[in-house]
Amino acid sequence: MQTPQLFLLLSVALSFVKLGMTDGGFCSAPSILDRPMYWKVTKPTLSPSHLQDLPGFTRSVYKRDHALITHESHVFSPLPEWTNTLGAYLITPAMGSHFVMYLANMQEKSKSGLPPHDVERFIFVVEGTVTVANASGFGSKLGVDSYAYLPPNYEHSLMSDGTATLIVLERRYASLENHNTEHFVGSTDKQPLLETPGEVFQLRKLLPTSMPYDFNIHIMDFQPGEFLNVKEVHYNQHGLLLLEGQGIYRLGDSWYPVQAGDVIWMAPFVPQWYAALGKTRSRYLIYKDVNRNPL
Repeated sequence: MQTPQLFLLLSVALSFVKLGMTDGGFCSAPSILDRPMYWKVTKPTLSPSHLQDLPGFTRSVYKRDHALITHESHVFSPLPEWTNTLGAYLITPAMGSHFVMYLANMQEKSKSGLPPHDVERFIFVVEGTVTVANASGFGSKLGVDSYAYLPPNYEHSLMSDGTATLIVLERRYASLENHNTEHFVGSTDKQPLLETPGEVFQLRKLLPTSMPYDFNIHIMDFQPGEFLNVKEVHYNQHGLLLLEGQGIYRLGDSWYPVQAGDVIWMAPFVPQWYAALGKTRSRYLIYKDVNRNPL
């Protein structure tokens, strides 16, 4: 082989080696230890940058009894009453839900507004750090995997001195006589693992299970190959954010590949089932209405 041709061949090979070693390379496999927790929620494997050669493509689906909202479909705009914060509404009553679920991307010196009257709020930090303060200015700092429950009509503010991403759930409180909820903050790792008879997944509940609370937030963990034994069909609604991992979600008669960053809405009585795939743990956060008569 002539020297110029050999030089050209080596140059091309070296280019592919460099590509494979970069973050976006065809064979890149960055160590999980090098990444912060829940990093794929905001930077999923299949993101807009990976779909540039597929114009018009999206995995998002909206049907009468369920929706899958994926990262490439998010539309951000300034959040009403918030300062220096962009939001993407992912689940709203327009699709049939009785709650709202949205992403809030806070920037430097950003501040939240209050939810509407009689609306309760739950926030979960997926990136950065925020401070939750009451009307007196007393605050708690929340990092990734931490959360706060804010009762209806509770004066509060969420503030960030840098970039932070929250998942926010809000719903109009279904009040009960002589029952009131309380403001509190917590973190997932401080919640005990609960028994799951007949199932293999690990379960944590982030809110109290007592009667004043009309919804709960569950954190569910599946190891690769694990799946739900129960094929659920029930009156409760769900709003789900896949925090880690990937798998297959059955919704009605459809089967969807899902990954970290995907959001799912499930209407009452839609058949639902999940199986974890891949090589790492699947973890999702899921909203569920509880403690109220469906009538």
